[in-house]
Amino acid sequence: MTYLETLKHPVVARLTIIQFISYFGTWFSQVAIASMLVSFGASEMQIASIFIMLMLPAILLAPISGWIIDQIDFKKLMRVVLMVEIAMTLLFMTVNALDDIGWLMLFVFFRSLASSTLFSAEMALFPKILEGEMLRKTNEIHSIVWAVCFALGMAVGGVVTHFFGYDTTFLIDVILYIVASFILTGLSIKLEPTKQVETAKEMIIGGFVYLKNHKKLLHLIFIHATIGLTTFDTLVTLLADYHYKYILAIPLAIGWINTSRAVGLFLGTLIFSRYVHEKSLHYIFVIQGVLIILWASIQNNFGYSLVGIFAVGLLSTSLWSYTYYMIQQEIEIKYLGRVIAYNDMIYMISNVAVTLFVGYLAEMNINLSHITMALGFGFIATAFYYHWFKRRYL
Repeated sequence: MTYLETLKHPVVARLTIIQFISYFGTWFSQVAIASMLVSFGASEMQIASIFIMLMLPAILLAPISGWIIDQIDFKKLMRVVLMVEIAMTLLFMTVNALDDIGWLMLFVFFRSLASSTLFSAEMALFPKILEGEMLRKTNEIHSIVWAVCFALGMAVGGVVTHFFGYDTTFLIDVILYIVASFILTGLSIKLEPTKQVETAKEMIIGGFVYLKNHKKLLHLIFIHATIGLTTFDTLVTLLADYHYKYILAIPLAIGWINTSRAVGLFLGTLIFSRYVHEKSLHYIFVIQGVLIILWASIQNNFGYSLVGIFAVGLLSTSLWSYTYYMIQQEIEIKYLGRVIAYNDMIYMISNVAVTLFVGYLAEMNINLSHITMALGFGFIATAFYYHWFKRRYL
């Protein structure tokens, strides 16, 4: 099955368009937020704290959001979260100094809460309407859309932020979310209504019990969570502040480094996804770790870093999409929303841990290249863990 054949599915096609607009808008304004923090003179841990706010909602509210996803009509839920994203992005424009960083953290938290709920709802919806190769291809399309939006959003966001300022960037972002809301009105999904006889408390507890009793699923969730070692937001922002600002304006440096990575994410999915499967996965983890270690050795040079992070991106989305597919295949339909939310919670805990790791070590004046190498060795360790898992469960 090709990507074009998959996109002929009307729900997949429309959600892909909405994803494209929404993800582009998110990364478009992310450059403005990072650049704004640097211009305010934020410390390493303040920068890391903002990025943590992007991930915290999926951790704190996973049980509740999972119950919501299993209970509320998908289209109604999407409409609400898009409205929240619009409101929070407008409020970004009220942040004008480092003293406002607490408000910025709050606004980022609620926008991320909306976007993480939307993401989990989509990933729980797809197994209900798709199966087999089409489900896997849909995950890969999702990864490609994310990568393309990451590239375009970071590149264009960097240019717009540099030449027109933060408020203009945020306003354009709001317009994009409004467009996504209009496209949503034409979405048609026909699902059998689920009759729930359990209370909210029973459903939440039931989801945890189900997950606890499925050891194979727990191992898969942990393996997927290790992809969080590619959480480079804080690292790239600090590289721009420490090294690249002498060559290029900080917004442009952040934008172009992330664009190079995203081009790798996009091309890598198209070229290498066919080689990523349960028998080869431990080799892919090793290669990913080696590429990160190689990037670490050249990242102080802006030109070489562009090439290095491009190479790092080549396998990342294939690893993410295939491990997510393995998880989806293991979950019973009635538990999809809750378990997907718990999976995203563990994944975001991994992201937060990596962000804190980078922030704390950077504040202790540990060389950024050494920090990056440690992330690479984390992937090599995961390869051994997956090899053990494969021998026991597959």
